[in-house]
Amino acid sequence: MSIREPAHGPSPDDGPPREACSGRQEAATTPLPLRLQVEPAFTWSVSLVASAACGLLARQRVRPALTMARWEGNVDIAARVADKLVDNALVHGEPFGDGTVTLRLIIDATTRELLIEVDDALPDFPGFAAVANQSSTLRGTPRGPWWVAHYQGRLSWDVIKTEDGRLSGKTVQAILPVT
Repeated sequence: MSIREPAHGPSPDDGPPREACSGRQEAATTPLPLRLQVEPAFTWSVSLVASAACGLLARQRVRPALTMARWEGNVDIAARVADKLVDNALVHGEPFGDGTVTLRLIIDATTRELLIEVDDALPDFPGFAAVANQSSTLRGTPRGPWWVAHYQGRLSWDVIKTEDGRLSGKTVQAILPVT
């Protein structure tokens, strides 16, 4: 079992600021709501083998999952964001020891927002503040998390710790609105 500890910038409930795993302080715009206060309307999870086709596979699996869940948002947008987050986990993160990354979908029962989460084994996200605060205006070739901003989503991250407190990776989360 893994325990998630906030790695985001300070919020009023966090107390003094914490340092990210790299030792650099980086502020995030959105705390990571890893566990909803209410029962989610839908949850789905899959481990994907780290490969060049991993993002495409994520996209192909997300579409039917969200269609079966009857999510009212744009399924194609959600599939694209999942694809980009999985690809980023492979390019900028590390697969777990079994050669996989984890993709999760959670639909908030109250707001109907979609939480797309990707776990990888690298417990660091250098430059997160710049990535999370980027403009949705395209400048050059679109890259990974830019798609979250483009679709009016919010980006967050947290470290994952084992029960004995060792860092075991991170979760990157995109929250997409229904509209």
